[in-house]
Amino acid sequence: MAKRNESDAWASALPDALAESQTTVPIDQRAGLRLMIYDKRSLWRGRRPDLTPVWALGGLLYRALRRIDHHRGVASWAEALDWIATVSPERPIEEIQFWGHGLWGLARIGDDRFDEVSLCAGQEHSGRLAAIRARMLEGGNSLWWFRTCLTFGARPGQQFAAALADNLGCRVAGHTYVIAGWQSGLHTLRPGQPATWCEREGLSAGTPEAPGAGAWSTRKAPNTITFLHGKVPAGY
Repeated sequence: MAKRNESDAWASALPDALAESQTTVPIDQRAGLRLMIYDKRSLWRGRRPDLTPVWALGGLLYRALRRIDHHRGVASWAEALDWIATVSPERPIEEIQFWGHGLWGLARIGDDRFDEVSLCAGQEHSGRLAAIRARMLEGGNSLWWFRTCLTFGARPGQQFAAALADNLGCRVAGHTYVIAGWQSGLHTLRPGQPATWCEREGLSAGTPEAPGAGAWSTRKAPNTITFLHGKVPAGY
């Protein structure tokens, strides 16, 4: 019965997810570019393939559904940020999605971390982030969305979310749970706002100050979407 209920839940989610594509604004009518980057270094873990091929296929699917304008696999955060800062420079940026691995308060490309320290003045990526900030829509109307596990979870996640929103002058989004087909704990934050979601959301062990393990996403967990959803729902 549990498997049937799960199958029914997926079946009920599919029409809503795919309907997004029917209302997608044509590229030439959008306020700016929608971009997706993914970790191309996540190829093998031990003897089993990891997620790079899945993310690459997801990028192709999202392009076919007209949810994004460009996507690229990257091997470092320097490469990722350089590409974001320079791709189609005649247009502003409306949305950036990153698909990869994460932990509380950070996202990774291979072993290369992007976290609150990365946002500090004088760090390696300062110039790249300034160039990206200059391309964002006015009024904080652009979005950076981490489709990664745990990045906005616990206290480090909340601090990173606030710092990134202030640094780039845009809305940011991320998850507090381990994500896969179901993607739970999706929250957004605008510049100058404090995080309002619970610091313990998505924690299965540890404390908000020292998180130990994350909980897996489920369809009944807070703020859950599926991997097929390409928009952040209103109110998240």
